[in-house]
Amino acid sequence: MKICHKCKREVADDFFVGRETQCPFCGSDLHCCLNCSFYELGAYNDCREPQAERVLDKTRSNFCDFFKFKQSGKFSGAADLSAKDKLEDLFKKT
Repeated sequence: MKICHKCKREVADDFFVGRETQCPFCGSDLHCCLNCSFYELGAYNDCREPQAERVLDKTRSNFCDFFKFKQSGKFSGAADLSAKDKLEDLFKKT
C-alpha cells in the first residue's frame, strides 16, 4: 500500500508514480524523498542509499534514479513498531 506523506491517504498500488506525479487527493508531489523507501531522518543526507545525490527539499519532486515508493502495511496500532523502536525497548530501564 502506498501512503502520501502529506495527507496520509492511500494511493493505489498500481498507480504509476513518475517524476511529476501528484497525489490525487492533496496535490503534493509523490516522487519525493518523504515517500521514498530509502528516506531515513538522521542518515547521511537523510537517505540510506549511499549513491544518491543530495536533495535539499525532501517534499518536492526530484530526479533521483534510486526512488522507490515506500510500501506501508495496514496500521494495526501499537503492535506495529519500527526496528528502531524495538531496539530502544530492549534497553529501557524498568
